[in-house]
Amino acid sequence: MKKIVTMQDISCVGKCSLTVALPVISAMEIETAVIPTAVLSTHTMFHDFTFHDLTSEIIPIMDHWKKEHFHFDAVYTGYLGSFEQLKLAAKLFDRFGQGIKLVDPCMADNGRLYAGFTEEFAYAMRKLCAKADVIVPNMTEASLLLGIPYQTEYDEKYVRSILKQLTKLGCRRVVLTGISLEKGKVGVYAYDSRKNTYFSYFTVKESQSFHGTGDLFASAFIGSLVNDKSFERSLEIACCFVKKSIHLTLAEKDHNIYGVNFEQALPSLIRMMND
Repeated sequence: MKKIVTMQDISCVGKCSLTVALPVISAMEIETAVIPTAVLSTHTMFHDFTFHDLTSEIIPIMDHWKKEHFHFDAVYTGYLGSFEQLKLAAKLFDRFGQGIKLVDPCMADNGRLYAGFTEEFAYAMRKLCAKADVIVPNMTEASLLLGIPYQTEYDEKYVRSILKQLTKLGCRRVVLTGISLEKGKVGVYAYDSRKNTYFSYFTVKESQSFHGTGDLFASAFIGSLVNDKSFERSLEIACCFVKKSIHLTLAEKDHNIYGVNFEQALPSLIRMMND
């Protein structure tokens, strides 16, 4: 059985980070090891959530794993809450990154940094992205990584320019998520710097957006890659899984406002993996 380790926080309620990554990757028949960076009572959309930092546990976990001679087919980092955790994620890549290394630089969306993050943090994130094989930022995160103004309107030429600039950070492949080049359509646009090739995939945009869909995308994407699906097919699978999850959520009369019902979409993900 193949193995992935993912490093990010765990929100006990909220359907994001580890509470998404663990079940999604496991459903793809991959053993999923975790390094929890913090425990939150809910994700940060809620008020007065509790928070317990686990930074001090990360090095002892890695030391124990090294002693046990554990190996992983991929290392995937998600939400990291401090400069110290960025440094520790880099050490995770150095010590266990013999397979695919994926960075989801979770720090901003819709033109704004998440609470608690600064532009200095975004600059420091560049060093982690340099160690990755593939990064999956949204357009806001891409702009922050490059130190350029965020644009709400753009064309395909601009997207391709951003992709090329991002690979100059050091990663081979970049996937821009949440891209829309046509009204009513949303998807991804990717670039492979070694092949100098682009790939895009778009679906019909659903009527509402939800917290945690980026985590769904990254988890399904890395799981597909580790299961030997092509880069292009892995992007298609991840996009379709996210769309199906949102669609099933909106179909419920009293759907959750804090996350998508991805659990109901897992059968479709498994079918795509078996195609």
